[in-house]
Amino acid sequence: MKISIITVVYNNEKTIESAINSVLNQTYYDIEYIIVDGNSKDNTTNIIRKYRDRIAQFVSEKDNGIYDAMNKGVRMATGDIIGILNSDDLYTDDQVIQDVANQFTKKPNLALLYGDLVYVASDDVNKVIRKWKAGDYHPNFFENANVPPHPALFVRREVYESCGLFNLDYKLAADYDFMLRAFKRFGGRSAHISRLMVKMRLGGATNQSFKNILEGNKEILASWKLNGMKAPLRLMPLRLFKRLIQFI
Repeated sequence: MKISIITVVYNNEKTIESAINSVLNQTYYDIEYIIVDGNSKDNTTNIIRKYRDRIAQFVSEKDNGIYDAMNKGVRMATGDIIGILNSDDLYTDDQVIQDVANQFTKKPNLALLYGDLVYVASDDVNKVIRKWKAGDYHPNFFENANVPPHPALFVRREVYESCGLFNLDYKLAADYDFMLRAFKRFGGRSAHISRLMVKMRLGGATNQSFKNILEGNKEILASWKLNGMKAPLRLMPLRLFKRLIQFI
C-alpha cells in the first residue's frame, strides 16, 4: 500500500528540514513524498534539494496560496492513501505512517482515518501548548463543533475523486470545507485512533490574528451554506469553548 505524504511550503527555511526528516525517518517502506514549494525566496529550496534523492516529486513555482499548493500535491500523488503535513509540522515519532497503514490494511472499507495532535511552541517542539484530542466521529460531530485535525488526517484517494479538492474561494478554512464534504457528504467509513500523530507549531495563518480568526469563522459558516447544510446556532460558541479547553 503506497501512502503519499504532501508537504507544501513557502519561505520556511527555519522548519522545513524538521518536517522533511520526520517523513523520511518513518519506518514504513512505501511512502511517496511530495513537496510543493511556492517559489520560495529564502534558503528553503536549497534545504529541500539536500534530500532530493529521497523525495519522489518536488516542484517549486508560484502558486495561489497554500490550498492551491495542496491541490497540486494531491493531483501529483499516486498513492492509495494521501496525507498532508505542513512545513511547520512534524510527525511525533517514526511509527506514525506504519500505524496508519496497519489501520487501512485491517479495514479495507476505511475511507478516512485521523488521530490526535498537539500544538507546540514555535521554538521548542517539546513544549506542548494545546492538546487536540478529536474523538470518534458521529452524525453530529461537526454540529457539536468538532473537527478532525487536518495534519493528522489520512484519506483514500477515492475521497478526493468523489468530493473534490480544496476550494480556493476559501483562504483560511478550505481544509475545514474539505473535511465537511468528506465526512458529511461523501459519507465514507471513518475511524479515529487515540494516538498522537502530529506536533504542530503555533503560528499558522488562521490563528495569526483576531481578524484571521473572524475571517476563518466566516468561511466556515459559508462552507455549511455552500454544502447545503445549516450550521447550528451553537456552533461558534462551542468552537470557542472547545478551543479554550485544549489549553487544559
